[in-house]
Amino acid sequence: MTRRLLIGPFNRVEGDLEVQLDVDDGRVRSARVIAGLYRGFEQILQGREPFDALVFAPRICGICSISQSAAAAAALADAMGLRAPINGRLAMHCMQAAENVADHLSHFYLFFMPDFARTAYSGRPWHAMAVERFRALEGSAAHDVLPARAALLHTMGLLAGKWPHSHAFQPGGTTRPVSATEARRLFRMLREFRVFLEQTVFGDALEAVAALSDDDALMAWAQGRAADFARFLAIAEDLRLEELGRSYDRFLSFGAYESARGGAPLFPGGLWESGAVGPLDVGAIAEDVRHAWYAESAAPQPPARGAAVPLPDKPGAYTWCKAPRIGGAPAETGALARQLIAGHPLARDLVARAGGNVRSRVVARLLEVARVVPEMEAWVRGFVPDEPFCVFGDLPGDAEGVGLVEAARGSLGHWLGVRRGRIHNYQIVAPTTWNFSPIDEAGIPGPVERALVGTPVEEGGAGSDGVQVAVQHVVRSFDPCMVCTVH
Repeated sequence: MTRRLLIGPFNRVEGDLEVQLDVDDGRVRSARVIAGLYRGFEQILQGREPFDALVFAPRICGICSISQSAAAAAALADAMGLRAPINGRLAMHCMQAAENVADHLSHFYLFFMPDFARTAYSGRPWHAMAVERFRALEGSAAHDVLPARAALLHTMGLLAGKWPHSHAFQPGGTTRPVSATEARRLFRMLREFRVFLEQTVFGDALEAVAALSDDDALMAWAQGRAADFARFLAIAEDLRLEELGRSYDRFLSFGAYESARGGAPLFPGGLWESGAVGPLDVGAIAEDVRHAWYAESAAPQPPARGAAVPLPDKPGAYTWCKAPRIGGAPAETGALARQLIAGHPLARDLVARAGGNVRSRVVARLLEVARVVPEMEAWVRGFVPDEPFCVFGDLPGDAEGVGLVEAARGSLGHWLGVRRGRIHNYQIVAPTTWNFSPIDEAGIPGPVERALVGTPVEEGGAGSDGVQVAVQHVVRSFDPCMVCTVH
């Protein structure tokens, strides 16, 4: 007999999120992810001066505002035909990376790991450690990570003036030049942050973590290591988290951190399907709104031609989240997608063994931290003294531009259309829009809805707090940011 559960609103999530589950024989048969908060930034921007996007876009989110700034600036740069100078590109990389790394740590320590301190796991040999270390608000890990995260984000003061909602990003670079003295200070700040990572998160040099070649090497490395990554791996092995939360194994990345001097980006873009990386066709992206509370067009529309006309009483709809598709099919995005498409051997081995799952997503985030921070040190040392950080140009009265970046949670795109000097259309497709999308017109669920199928559900909840922990793990493994999702 099928029973229906409504789980939510989820705590420790930016924005409003609920999940409706149909359950048979103790497992999820189908799922619907509900984004219940309408935002409307796309409508807010229509009719405004194009450069107003640089002020409004960062305010979409207080967690990943730099990513929204970067996407808006990139869309304007595309429309203007501008390319930032070397210093500007390095500064933008540093700001985006600082925010992404901070988000990965927030997810691991503050959003994901506290679920293992729940009473549902009170019989596990590691539970007492999880309570002491990771319990929400009270665990010792929060007292370690919050000052370290704050110290990392202090770099924004030198690079952008403030965080969040910085206005430093411009189409041609960044507004705040960094002096040689400030660059040395930035490097010292990153070195101090590295100490926290190497002593507390990994218990080893970042380069050693980044060099791990496969899952066997990862588990051998973790044996006997008193650090939080190893603690997670032990918990994941005991709970067999690699068997939980597998979706379509079709992954998308727009690419991140292009070379300042013309070489390959640190993380190339692409589309992973059928076990291989293919080229990224941005023109194949379209948004389906069949089951979203928006008026429908004759067919799914590419973002540059799309619209978001609210229709809250629409029959058959259940979310404010659209359903972006590429080549007509869903795609998962995030750190695992980036590392997989970039060719990291550990990420590829994890996916080859068990696909995208709860464990592999978390591993990929921490792997990315280990890879990115040394690059940040190199970018800071690469600033060229007395060279510009920004160039300027004119925006045509009629123009279009696309800004594609990688936020912590995955691929973020801004599509800008300008007519007679004003914003005619502005469409935003965020990482959580991809991952938490609803069923499309072909009846195909989004990645999270698919990943929840087969998840075990306990009668009456699991443990004295009545929380379905397996469902929590699957949903949180995608690190939802719902305020970025709906516009």
